[in-house]
Amino acid sequence: MAITESRAGSRLLRYKMVRPGAALVWFLLFAGGLVMMTPIIYMLATSLKDASQVYDLQFIPSAPTLDNYITLLTDGRFSRWLANSAFVAVAVTLSNLFFDSLVGYTLAKFRFRGRSIVFIAILSTLMIPTEMLVIPWYLMARDMGWLNSYWGIMFPGMMTAFGTFLMKQFFEGIPDDFLEAARVDGMNEFQIWWRIAMPLVAPALSALATFTFLNNWTAFIWPLIVTSDPELYTMPVGLSSFSVENSVQWEMIMTGASVATIPTLLVFLVLQRYIVRGVMMGGLK
Repeated sequence: MAITESRAGSRLLRYKMVRPGAALVWFLLFAGGLVMMTPIIYMLATSLKDASQVYDLQFIPSAPTLDNYITLLTDGRFSRWLANSAFVAVAVTLSNLFFDSLVGYTLAKFRFRGRSIVFIAILSTLMIPTEMLVIPWYLMARDMGWLNSYWGIMFPGMMTAFGTFLMKQFFEGIPDDFLEAARVDGMNEFQIWWRIAMPLVAPALSALATFTFLNNWTAFIWPLIVTSDPELYTMPVGLSSFSVENSVQWEMIMTGASVATIPTLLVFLVLQRYIVRGVMMGGLK
């Protein structure tokens, strides 16, 4: 009985120790989260409306319907767009994990002439706006015969300066003694990178995989420019086809966007623990 009263007293003491400043911070965080969730809630609400209700002032539909989802999921084009986006996003993500980590490991653990110049040259590409690169990318894709192809959509993002920088920073935190011990055991450099270094930077790999997947899943400008065949449209480009000159099917666009959000949420939920750890460790470095 005394133990129970002691626990109750400790809880009451903690409640009394809540400072007004902490309460204000929690309130602001809640309000900010609510503001950030409002567009998503509006998207879901609009996806449950028919065409006659889209422009109503009611935030929540008075007569919600799933007809938009049925129409979209039974449309063969949507499944094609979904498959294209999944293929491009997964392929580019795997490419980034391989090449960015390999280059980052080389720059972090090998000493060679011109290493700093190479690293600065890679970082300098981050200062170039994507819009300025579209024309060179298009000319390259045209000359190489990559227009209207999956390779044409993917090649600009197969390796990134951000990923190289992120992986280099993490590889630099691995003690050289681990690598020297592996060399003494007879491992070659590729085996050391794959079997020793890569498991030690799992948080960075998870963060890089998530950012890369999201960027390519939602990419619009470049896939729109490089493809003209509807069979190669990715999800964002395909959804734009619901918008024509004199008519915009907002209910179908919102429905498609709602479905397209599911894979990104799944990726985040699976990797969120590693993402937060990777971002925090990267910031400390």
